[in-house]
Amino acid sequence: MNNSEQYLQNNAQYQIVLTPEYGAWTATIPDLPGCIAAGETPEEALELIQDAKASWISASIMRNLPIPEPHT
Repeated sequence: MNNSEQYLQNNAQYQIVLTPEYGAWTATIPDLPGCIAAGETPEEALELIQDAKASWISASIMRNLPIPEPHT
């Protein structure tokens, strides 16, 4: 298991914001700046944001950048 997998498994859930936009849906994670995904349905956007979150965290680990804790 790599560092990003450990972080994702041990970390609390981040808030996800779903927004309808121009016939599609955008999902963002406010605690992770720039972490965004879009889908044709809310379900697709929610699925894609999980991949975006994993990529965001992996990139931050690789660059030795801090990873914000989720706000509750």
